[in-house]
Amino acid sequence: MSPIAPAVQACRQHIDAALRACGRAPGETSLLAVSKTFPPESIRAAYAAGQRAFGENYLQEALPKIAALADLSGLEWHFIGPLQSNKTRAVAEHFAWVHSIERLKIAERLAAARPQALPPLSVCVQVNISGEGTKSGVAPGQALALAQAVVGLPGLRLRGFMGIAEPTPEPTAQRAQFATLRRLWAEARAQGLALDTLSMGMSADLEAAIAEGSTMVRLGTAVFGTRSRPPATEGIIA
Repeated sequence: MSPIAPAVQACRQHIDAALRACGRAPGETSLLAVSKTFPPESIRAAYAAGQRAFGENYLQEALPKIAALADLSGLEWHFIGPLQSNKTRAVAEHFAWVHSIERLKIAERLAAARPQALPPLSVCVQVNISGEGTKSGVAPGQALALAQAVVGLPGLRLRGFMGIAEPTPEPTAQRAQFATLRRLWAEARAQGLALDTLSMGMSADLEAAIAEGSTMVRLGTAVFGTRSRPPATEGIIA
């Protein structure tokens, strides 16, 4: 038996244990399996274990996988990496979610390219909660304005916010960063935005993210094992 099936179950148990530890109900946080660099066969193994949502960072790598797995019903593809302007059409046509909206221009291009025959594209505004210059995302002080602009675009459904914490072993520091995103989410909802998603938390900070209200965690090697090659890279084009 593939080791991926028990890994999927172990990840779900880990998530539910973290939920119970902070007084939340099991099932309130979903698993997004980050499948970048892993082949279609690995995704099929996770699918057989009941996993349906998969995250990809690079379009050039994702499109062949999406085509190879077109026979699987109910797959939900999430684009979670920085998005180049010249790739918005392909993303709008092949993905159900985009987590990495950091500029209105990108959201507008996605909205214009989303086929009318498909449901609205679910999107999250990515916020740079760590303040690191190497991290993508809009500054926290600009996130609500961007969210208000995105919510009015046709073909898109604003679901919430996404953030990546600075690597640190300190749970208190992890939680402080995630709390920034949680407060933005709460403020946006208070302003009338119908948000339901806080995409935050990975293997090293899953517990802190869930304690601060994460509704979706992104796990890769915990599901699929150690990556055998480094991720592909795609240059950013304005």
